[in-house]
Amino acid sequence: MTEISSNAAAAPISTEVVIIGAGPCGLFQVFELGLLGIGAHVIDSLAHPGGQCAELYPEKPIYDIPALPVCGAQELVDRLLEQIKPFKAPLHLGHEVTGFARAANGRFQLATAGGVRFDAGAVVIAAGLGSFQPRRIGVEGAEAFEGGAIQYRVKNAAQLAGKRLVVFGGGDSALDWTLELLGRAASLDLVHRRAEFRAAPASVARMREQLAAGRMRLFEALPHSLIKADGVLRGINIRSSDGTVQPLAADQLLVFFGLHPKLGPIAEWGLELEKKALRVDPEKFQTSVPGVFAVGDINTYPGKKKLILSGFHEAALAAFAIQHHLYPQKKQFLQYTTTSPVMHQRLGVPD
Repeated sequence: MTEISSNAAAAPISTEVVIIGAGPCGLFQVFELGLLGIGAHVIDSLAHPGGQCAELYPEKPIYDIPALPVCGAQELVDRLLEQIKPFKAPLHLGHEVTGFARAANGRFQLATAGGVRFDAGAVVIAAGLGSFQPRRIGVEGAEAFEGGAIQYRVKNAAQLAGKRLVVFGGGDSALDWTLELLGRAASLDLVHRRAEFRAAPASVARMREQLAAGRMRLFEALPHSLIKADGVLRGINIRSSDGTVQPLAADQLLVFFGLHPKLGPIAEWGLELEKKALRVDPEKFQTSVPGVFAVGDINTYPGKKKLILSGFHEAALAAFAIQHHLYPQKKQFLQYTTTSPVMHQRLGVPD
């Protein structure tokens, strides 16, 4: 893996494959292609690898990765980066792909907002939900505290220890972080606009157990106005459905109102869409444009499940389809990493 600076390249970079998205599925696509001897460049609009996994919940535990009973999101990204090291895939971080065209020879011309251009034999779109922004708290003066006393994702849970926390939201992120932070916070209040929750029933049940034990408070209300003194956030006023306004003391507001997912420029590339997702053939994970593939949350097909595990499966099958697209005359063999000398050589496994 080689991280590329933001300096624009003078000429197009020629490569077998360009992967758009450096999240778990994009990184694992590097691995699966590397096993087949196919090189790739990876582009991501974020300044660091990991995609939404690292951006939104780096410390959130994941329990459904095979052979890893529990794995932090950032830990998973770090393991994937270690796994793809033998293939030395360049990462172009902080670059959004804005230009996309299929040339007469069937190859693809791509350009980023930073001025880097690519000439690729195939393209894999592993862009998750596309570009996204969190839904903001929407109270006067909040902008001045965003990224500090008001956060839309937790980057470092340790920094929240001993603080008075108010968590907003009723989905998985809100409940997961409520349960995760209860033992660390000086106090924790959960605020949701209605009595019903969208989170997993098991998480809701655990939250209500903590509520019954007096370890936290729950309010059915909406954010109303900030409480501040001398430029420091001291709390927030919440408003219930009957119009009652109540103050909550807080050092930190954690807001989990969800995301605004947008495909961005991808929506303009002439690829067949279904409900803001790219339609793919579930045998090859190829889109409606030959040579353009999509894996992970950004694609859709009958029976699609938006799981990291499913994305890994898609990347494995897509790699073979990409190999056939690039080298249609080459006979394909299924080799195993346990026994194949060729794969051992590609992986750098000592004899």
